[in-house]
Amino acid sequence: MKKNKNSDSPSNRLWKFFASVKLTVTLLIIIALTCIIGTVIPQNESPSADSLRYGEFLYRIFRVLSIFDMYHSWWFQFLIFFLAANIIVCSIDRLSSTWKVIFKKTPSFDIAKLKNSCKEEFTASCTPHELKTLFLPLLSKLFKYTNMQDRDNGFIIYAEKGRWTKLGVYAVHFSVILLLIGGLIGSYFGFDGSVIIPEGKSVKNVILRNTGAGQPLDFEIRCDDFNVAFYESGMPKEYRSALTILENGKPVLTKNVIVNDPLRYRGINIFQSSYGAMQPENITLSFTDRNTGTALRKKISLGEQIDLPGTFGKFTLNKYLHSYNFRGHNLGEAFAGTLTPPNGEPEEVILPINFSGFDKMRMGSIVISPEDTEQLYYTGLQVTKDPGVPVVYSGFIMMIIGCFITFFISHIRFCVEVVKKKGKSIVIVAGISNKSITGMEARTKKLNKLLSDTIRG
Repeated sequence: MKKNKNSDSPSNRLWKFFASVKLTVTLLIIIALTCIIGTVIPQNESPSADSLRYGEFLYRIFRVLSIFDMYHSWWFQFLIFFLAANIIVCSIDRLSSTWKVIFKKTPSFDIAKLKNSCKEEFTASCTPHELKTLFLPLLSKLFKYTNMQDRDNGFIIYAEKGRWTKLGVYAVHFSVILLLIGGLIGSYFGFDGSVIIPEGKSVKNVILRNTGAGQPLDFEIRCDDFNVAFYESGMPKEYRSALTILENGKPVLTKNVIVNDPLRYRGINIFQSSYGAMQPENITLSFTDRNTGTALRKKISLGEQIDLPGTFGKFTLNKYLHSYNFRGHNLGEAFAGTLTPPNGEPEEVILPINFSGFDKMRMGSIVISPEDTEQLYYTGLQVTKDPGVPVVYSGFIMMIIGCFITFFISHIRFCVEVVKKKGKSIVIVAGISNKSITGMEARTKKLNKLLSDTIRG
């Protein structure tokens, strides 16, 4: 036999390599192992935390191999691309033969194989010619394809439907390709970042999780208000951010965002992820004359200096303290200021927010007490973009359809043979399916009963 000259060409060998099922299995095993590594080794943590966890030597090796951001690494994306190419070539390589079977005008039937499968029979008093006029129209309605052949002592009708179900496996292949392509699109063109916005402020950039770099947005996100509700135990019950999207300085969308209820705009998802208290900048203070009891209330900002009435001089609010320790006790948040008499030395004044009478211990002629602090919060948002999501969803839908076709819809073939014997007609119904033998037995019995009932009716 003459060997094809092109059978061993480089292009042919490359095609056979990509059409190999062994390659598919190998790639799936490699990807599964790398996913295990990506699960065991925390992804996108701070470099200092990674360095402490693994040591300087391993940290540098993992950093070079992009192990800490594995799913965005060039080699993982190459594996995904390689697998997609493998599946495409495998499908094309086998599709031509399947295509010929599906769209063949006159399919071949193996009568011996059919008769050795599910089989039923009954006897009729009608002649084969009479049965032919009854059976052929009925089977033509029930099946996509029918073919009748006359025999010396009767006839045989071949019928089939569901040849197209052989495409179910290719629908599954296509769904996997869509999932892989969707993942690559999200990896290349999407991002996952976070941003902190104080109440009343807006931002146009987010910080990427994997690199720490800034990612500009085509619009502004403004936090109009933030509210947090607590349980009796002090645990946060719900925190809610009132966000506004600004385009060219004009509001275009407003939404209250809570956990698991994000704001979506132009393919970008904005999730509520955290919150925190900001350093207060304004406080209302009460200045009380120790001798007369006369009190003066004044709202003052950090860095601001105010004039006090009479001979009390000036007061400057210098800084905010997250915590203040007094004689071994933590008094919590406090403000520090300076009281400057007209002809005296400046005196430091500490004003714990939770202890309004603390300044009395200073024994000065004026007592300063904190009364009302404007507590502002910031909202922490997770901002993500994944343009591959529609492709991934399409892949899942296609996979469901493909699996349903592959596992639940059968390619069914029947032959109905009528043989004249001793003045009667023997009807033999035989069927075969590429799935579920039990189901095919039930179909054969059903068709057998339908044909016998047709004769009686």
